[in-house]
Amino acid sequence: MSAPPAGPAATGLVCAFAVTRTPPDSAALAAAGGHEEGGPLRVLRVGGLCLVVQDVPAALFGEEALTERLNRPDDLERCARAHHRGVEAAAGRGPVVPLPMATLYRGDLTAARAVAARQPVLDTLLDRLRDRTEWAVKVHAAEAAPEAAGDTGTGAPSGSGGGRAYLSRASARRREERGARGKALAEAEAVDAALRRHAVAATRHRPQSERLTGRRTPQLLNAAYLVADARRADFTAALARFTAGGPHPAVRVEASGPWIPYSFARWDEDPQAGPDQEVPS
Repeated sequence: MSAPPAGPAATGLVCAFAVTRTPPDSAALAAAGGHEEGGPLRVLRVGGLCLVVQDVPAALFGEEALTERLNRPDDLERCARAHHRGVEAAAGRGPVVPLPMATLYRGDLTAARAVAARQPVLDTLLDRLRDRTEWAVKVHAAEAAPEAAGDTGTGAPSGSGGGRAYLSRASARRREERGARGKALAEAEAVDAALRRHAVAATRHRPQSERLTGRRTPQLLNAAYLVADARRADFTAALARFTAGGPHPAVRVEASGPWIPYSFARWDEDPQAGPDQEVPS
């Protein structure tokens, strides 16, 4: 997030959502809205590019005020939803480069200069993202089957075997757990490799914690795939085999899409040196 500090005389800032080459429909912009506290979405032209922006009050979007608001979960969610509405409106007629949430400038001139300075990168990204969408895939380890009746787990030793038998069972259980995790990791890698064959590019995000996922098993893969429209049927067919269970019983696969390709549209990075190597198509 980039939020320049507002000076004492400042009354407003410009919030930028996305860059495109094709001006979005004015009715779509009006219907989408943006941040509830701001004005209507509008288009700022910079050379051959269009920047979708919104005027917002500095009292709420200045650095200190914004930081405080984004530390509150409800406000963070509202800001994220507003940002996505602006990006979706910008994407109505062609590819877009979404900007990071809460990208703010002191005025139109500052915003235009920022876009002009990155125009070669933006042109490359817009070419790269044309007729392509993002798919999100999360792979978790499958939940273990319930322990057999009479298995004492990690509790106190029981039965005729005494302590030695208990230690033997505990050691065997640890080996089984390590083996199960190794198998799940290998299957997650196999899912990733299969999906990459149908994608233009792929990238991995940090796996989410069990607290965030709400699952009792670890997340092994949190990936995004850039898929050409012409290959979507192949990609979704491969994906369907995995989400339905398919050949990898040690993992559970969840997917969503198609999305605007946020993960592949970082305008502050060299698009030719992205997080993962692009796959020749």
